[in-house]
Amino acid sequence: MPKVGHSPELCSRFHRASELIGRRWTGAIIFVLLKSRCRFAALGAAIPDITDRMLSDRLRELEEEGIIERTVIPNTPVRVEYTLTKKGRGLAPAVNAITDWAHKWVPAEAPAEKDKPVRVRTSQRKRKVYSQSA
Repeated sequence: MPKVGHSPELCSRFHRASELIGRRWTGAIIFVLLKSRCRFAALGAAIPDITDRMLSDRLRELEEEGIIERTVIPNTPVRVEYTLTKKGRGLAPAVNAITDWAHKWVPAEAPAEKDKPVRVRTSQRKRKVYSQSA
């Protein structure tokens, strides 16, 4: 039991790991790669709303950290596949724990805002048309 008035210290290794793994899209990339090796396009298709640039940046970071491995397959056309390394697969228990927690505590997603019909008054429609043509 911690002493009263004692300030807890942050473990520097935990902090570095949580900063790396907690970056936007990183968890999703690892989640997908835990299922199977993937090509770039398959990863992009599996992760809604990620841009190609962001996916490329995250994959590069994860490769530099030794979490994923990039394999170039010299066929015609050349293919590139991504897979988790042993270090990356070591994240499976943590990802599974977060998945279990999410299924228990995170409500199912409502339809995305962009999928909902938007009601626009006539005057707003005209303004929008004028501003697009300007």
